[in-house]
Amino acid sequence: MEYSIIPITNEYLGEKELRLILDFYPFQILNIENIKVKNEDKPRAVYKIYTSEGIKCLKKVYHNEASLLFIYSVIEWLYYNKINCPRFLPTKQGKRYVKYNDNLFVLMDWIEGRKCDYDKIDDVKEASKNLAKIHVRTTNFKSIEGSKINISDKSVYESYSKHFNQLLNSSNRAFYYKDKFSKLFLEHSDYYIESAKESLFILSQIDFSSKELVDSICHYDYVNKNIIFTQENDIYVIDFDKCKIDYSINDLYIFIKRILKRKNTCWDFEVFKAIIESYEENRKISNSEFQLLLAQLIFPQKFWKLSYDYFKNINVCNKKSFYNILKNIINQKNNHQIFTEKLINYYRQKY
Repeated sequence: MEYSIIPITNEYLGEKELRLILDFYPFQILNIENIKVKNEDKPRAVYKIYTSEGIKCLKKVYHNEASLLFIYSVIEWLYYNKINCPRFLPTKQGKRYVKYNDNLFVLMDWIEGRKCDYDKIDDVKEASKNLAKIHVRTTNFKSIEGSKINISDKSVYESYSKHFNQLLNSSNRAFYYKDKFSKLFLEHSDYYIESAKESLFILSQIDFSSKELVDSICHYDYVNKNIIFTQENDIYVIDFDKCKIDYSINDLYIFIKRILKRKNTCWDFEVFKAIIESYEENRKISNSEFQLLLAQLIFPQKFWKLSYDYFKNINVCNKKSFYNILKNIINQKNNHQIFTEKLINYYRQKY
């Protein structure tokens, strides 16, 4: 995979510069539509390009070339293994991306369709089946030479143990500050601390060297906006910027977590069960994998993270905003408690 270089310097990327980039591709450009521009630590931009050969997507990526080569490798591997995803289109010279002002740009087909609807259980089930296919078909993934392989940190128990200690520290600080946030935190902290303890106990029982914990390519942002259903009801996966090699079950957890923390599907066990059963139509979940999933779903992620951020920034944060978010988290407590009880029973019956 190689790139084409434009030897021009200009900080502002306007239509003229975009057309210079697009001139490297064998299409007549009819119109350019700005979809998203983010000037952050990781600057990104997405443009909808109307061409003589259909609608394309021009994307400015924040990766360096070695990391982009890894993403390219993932997409090509998935494509050849019958997973629908937009490929990097070649330039006139057969290159796969363009470099401009030290930024990298890739062009792909624009996938017309609708994003996955979490309120439609059939969408959720199909997305879950597709995720299992991705995991099955990438267990033996090999990246192109020269790419920087993105591998996740596997110190799961150590990470959750650190979060647990931070939760205990937040409790101590709440006793000290005794402000409105702290009082509400302390009123409900017992449940969340006990949940964290239970999560850590489960993690302590897992043999993380076991072959039951299978590595694969994980999308790591497998959420509704990146799961597209076409008019023909084909499912496409887009935006592999966060993909990495990790335990397959961690990718499934991210997918489940995003759904279950919504208001309409708030810790709905039947939705969870549908996701698991759909996933297992294409890939069985081992005992160790389900233990890890169980521990992750029990751990009070939002409660820990919010309290940690609050007390870390207590002198500068918007206290009213933090308090309101805390109330929203606590409003889900009963649902989470019921869900956890059903989840544990489901695990015991399953294994």
